[in-house]
Amino acid sequence: MEGFALIPILLFSVIVHEMAHGYMALKLGDPTAKDHGRLTFNPIPHIDPVGSIFVPLVSYLAAGTVFIAWAKPVPVNPANFRNYRRDDILVSVVGPLSNIVVALGCTLGYVLLLQIMPTEVEGLEVSVLEQSLFFFSDMLLMGITLNIYLAVFNMLPVPPLDGSHVVASLLPPALGEQYRRIGFMGIFLIILLMRIDAVQEAMHSVIFILLIPFQMLISLFGG
Repeated sequence: MEGFALIPILLFSVIVHEMAHGYMALKLGDPTAKDHGRLTFNPIPHIDPVGSIFVPLVSYLAAGTVFIAWAKPVPVNPANFRNYRRDDILVSVVGPLSNIVVALGCTLGYVLLLQIMPTEVEGLEVSVLEQSLFFFSDMLLMGITLNIYLAVFNMLPVPPLDGSHVVASLLPPALGEQYRRIGFMGIFLIILLMRIDAVQEAMHSVIFILLIPFQMLISLFGG
């Protein structure tokens, strides 16, 4: 049941992430994402056959849960930016920031559900309404950690993740362009890094710290 509760919030979170990139690019002068119909909550234009279907399905079948997924990256044409280096950084960081906002929304939604959910279920029969409330509460609770993870993961300074765009834009132009050329080959480096205990521990430490204010909100207002 946990996997089924995670899939919708995961799909929603990665779509919001990509839409945030597109909206920021539009505000900075690049309408490419808008012209391609990517500024929509309709999941179909955002679905990546590998990242949105294959990887989540395989991880769920193999381990009973979904570890990670991604939507199709929104198309961005930096040539339309007014200030290339600054605007590339802004477009990049807004994706992870959107996941922090989604995590906050999940927290507030979870706190609200805690106020209306039954504290205990009498007997063996559970109404459809109660089942739905428990399902959504699980989904929102998992969505908090998931979105913090997505934010931290995407800020890793390895191409093609968002953090690499920030690093490339801060480097001298020639060196930054060389760094960008790593492109999707950087996925192999990401896989390697995620197998290193020190990297995993560092990520978990950052995620743990970022989760503290959300956990405090639940403790204070969740009853």
